[in-house]
Amino acid sequence: MEPRNKTGVSEFLLLGLTEDPELQPLVFSLFLSMYLVTILGNLLIILAVSSDSHLHTPMYFFLSNLSFTDICLSTATIPKMLVNIQAQNQSITYAGCLTQICFVLVFVGLENFLLAAMAYDRYVAICHPLRYTVIMNLRLCGVLMVLSLFISSANALLHSLMVLRFSFCKDLDIPQFFCELGQVVKLACSDTLINNILAYFMAGLLGGVPFSGIIFSYTQIFSAVLRMPSAGGKYKAFSTCGSHLSVVFLFYGTSIGVYINSAVTDSSRKTNMASVMYIVIPQMMNPFIYSLRNSDMQGVLKKLVSRIPSLL
Repeated sequence: MEPRNKTGVSEFLLLGLTEDPELQPLVFSLFLSMYLVTILGNLLIILAVSSDSHLHTPMYFFLSNLSFTDICLSTATIPKMLVNIQAQNQSITYAGCLTQICFVLVFVGLENFLLAAMAYDRYVAICHPLRYTVIMNLRLCGVLMVLSLFISSANALLHSLMVLRFSFCKDLDIPQFFCELGQVVKLACSDTLINNILAYFMAGLLGGVPFSGIIFSYTQIFSAVLRMPSAGGKYKAFSTCGSHLSVVFLFYGTSIGVYINSAVTDSSRKTNMASVMYIVIPQMMNPFIYSLRNSDMQGVLKKLVSRIPSLL
């Protein structure tokens, strides 16, 4: 293939989930529905936390930020796919593709750090309950949030700038519904060794450290809970962690599944469907998990929903 220089690349083609024109309306309706559910569900979580003073705690502070991150991550990918299906046009501009890569990396990284911060919050609440308000103060929560955003943004910017040095070939088809970093790197005709090393190193560092923190936190939590004398105390402790554990399994399970699937199969369609599982499904399911398993959240959400008819 003949290489193009960087300035000669004007657009990429997002092949999407299917090229069958008869299935396009179904895909459009399905993803539009999932996007609206994601936006509505996470907005309700944010409104619930902000409107009720009883939920102004570190756990719900991180939860509202997680919901905002879910909204942003879904917005960075799904609307462009919906526009392309509606316009019957698979193209995305070079600048648009780089922007999408950057935002996806920012919000995936931020979600990763937020889940770790929430695990630490549960660890302090269960293992050091008398010191909880001292340790999990407003300043620490703010520092964790700002630091997470800074690291995620720096990582995304670094990868995006590394892509700028690429020369691309004539084949600019991306077998995805969004610009995924790994797929864009595969299209480059220039040497990608440094990018691949950097990608694996940063994924191991920024993914491994928070995940290790989550494992450590829950190891300590389970050890503390098992030492509790009463069954009621054990149940209450586990119930406060149930929602977060479900979200952790959903996020990391789908993410790990994507990388395993991409490593063992050459099918772009299977990889594409696996990407849906970590870039769309967790963001849609998180509000349901927290509202169904959390009595405090259920009570506030019921109050919010009951106010809607009077507002209309």
